[in-house]
Formats: sequence, C-alpha cells, structure tokens
Amino acid sequence: MRYLIIPSIIVFVLLGACVQKEILDDVSLETGSGYDYVNGKIRGTTLIPVYLPDKSVRNKTFTAFSQQSREFLLNIQRQSSDPIVTGSLKVVLFGEKLSKKEGILALMDSFQRDPSIGAGLYLAVTEGESKKFLAGDYGNRGNAVYITNLIRHNMKNKDVPKTDMQRFLFDFNQIGKTPYLPRLKKIGKEQMEISGISFFRYGKIVDSIPAKKMFYFKLLVDKYSQGTLNISIDKEQAVVESIRSKYKMQLASRNPYTVDVKLKVNAVLNEYSGKKVTPKDIKKIEKKLQKNIEFECRDLVTEFKEKNIDPVGFGHFIKSKTRNFSFENWKTDYQYLKVNVHADVTIMESGVIE
Repeated sequence: MRYLIIPSIIVFVLLGACVQKEILDDVSLETGSGYDYVNGKIRGTTLIPVYLPDKSVRNKTFTAFSQQSREFLLNIQRQSSDPIVTGSLKVVLFGEKLSKKEGILALMDSFQRDPSIGAGLYLAVTEGESKKFLAGDYGNRGNAVYITNLIRHNMKNKDVPKTDMQRFLFDFNQIGKTPYLPRLKKIGKEQMEISGISFFRYGKIVDSIPAKKMFYFKLLVDKYSQGTLNISIDKEQAVVESIRSKYKMQLASRNPYTVDVKLKVNAVLNEYSGKKVTPKDIKKIEKKLQKNIEFECRDLVTEFKEKNIDPVGFGHFIKSKTRNFSFENWKTDYQYLKVNVHADVTIMESGVIE
C-alpha cells in the first residue's frame, strides 16, 4: 500500500507546481465588463473595483478594441499594473448598437469556454453605450455589485423573468425557443433602471418590449412572479401585487395547432382609492385584472408571431407533445398557431385604503 502512496504524492506535488498561484492582494479582479460597437470596431470595457481604507469602493475601468473577449483581456493587461483575473466576473453588458448590428454570440462563446466564469453570469443590454453604465457611480459597494443586485432583485421579486448566461445559451441552442435579456436605461448619474426585455435571433436583437409589459411576459414564462399593477375600477384606482403565479400549457389541437395557456394568480390588494373595499369591489378587481391579463398576454403572443420569435417556447412545447414534429414546417405553422389564454385571479387579502 505504501508503494502506491509515494508515487501518488510525487504526482500531486508535480501537478501542484504547474498551477499558477494568485494572491488576492497581487491581482485585479474583473467584476464587470461591457462591449460596444464604435466606429466599425468592438470596444471592450473592464470594470475593476479598488478597495479603499474606509471600506468603500472606487470604480476603475480599462478600455481596449478587439474582436474577441479574450483578446480584450490580453490588451487590457498591458494597461494594468497587476494581473487581471476573470474569476469574480458578475455581470456583462452589451451596448444596443452592438447587439443589433454585430450580435453577441462571438463574445458569448468566449465566456462559456472560460472555466473561471460561472454559468450564472448576469447579462443585459444597455440603451446607449455600455461603457457609460460601468463608468458611473452607484454607491460604496462598487458598480458591478449595484448592477448585479439590481438585476437579481428584479428577477426574484419583481417583473423581470429569470435569465443568465446558462439560460440564454440553453434557449439559443434549443430549437423552438427565443432567448431574451433585460434592458438597462440610465436615469441619472447615480441611477439606472430596467426598462424592458430584448429578444434575440441568431445573437442579434430583433424586438423589445417596454417595462409595462414585463409583468404579463413573466406570467407566460415564469412559474413564480411578484409584480405590481395599477388598474382602474369605475372611478377608483387600485394597486395589486401578485404574490404567486403559475402557468400551464395544454395542446388542444394539432390541426391547426392550438395551445391553451392557463394562468393562476394569487394577489394582494395593496391600495384602493375608495373609502371602503367591499366583497363586491374585490370581485370587480379580480374580473378586471383577469381581463387585462388575458388581453395583454394574447397581444404579446400576436407581437411575437409578427416578429417571428418564440420567447414563450410554444415550438419546443408542441414538439414535446407531437411525434415526428417538423421544425421546418413549424416555421409556417407558427404563424397560424392559436393561443387561448385563461386567467384565474384570486385576491387573497386587501391592504392600505386611502
């Protein structure tokens, strides 16, 4: 037994000597990056946090021009006094012009091939150049942390459907499903917001929806959703928050293809402008919200069909239910797809009355 142990120790020591050691104090951690299309070239921006003695963070950026993300890092290394490592990369932003003109697939390929980058990397499209978003000042924790928390919070608690690098690439490689990313918009020197969702075909943006439609889109693609809606009932105003939702699709017919989408929404009435909320008012609000959801979801499906995109994944769903399904025929069949949306809304409790 001891004769086996000694060679094993030798191999372990030799392999250990081949691993490059990196001390945190001696390297620069890349926490965010952005890519833009500028004057016919792709510009990459790397965000490096500099930790100050008072525990605050100063945001430092490096910029270089190239065609591949690995080349960006090599070019930026020449500008840094310490080695730059990608193991702490949290978020990657793509400028809208780049996303529409050149596409993001070549850049995405290099990210997924880098073993130091996690599959849960957050991605987003920026309205304007991504460099301006990384170079801002969004508090003491660093810009990458701010942007990451902004995206994560809105995916977990609000209207943004879940997506990251792993989900984006899965949807891209899955025939019958269109990938999507959240859009960011600057609303001040120290503030930004999620302004909508962008949809991609072959790595390029082909359509986007505004923030007001995100609630309905999330109902169609996420089993859990927390979102807020303002609705008018007679002369009164109500604020309703979804606390739980789930969806179920059923293939009702194959000639023509017909899909029934059933949405179950449990909600809370947070605010109501009337003096008193009666059971009759609750029923009115439920009915109005149900009609809004059904109309807006059908409208979204119509828009997706017109743009020939399928972010809901009807094609993938029907394929899983149909033997000898042909995606070649689906290109035509999708335009004739019938989608019936049925919403069941229940107000679980009422909150503040103005």
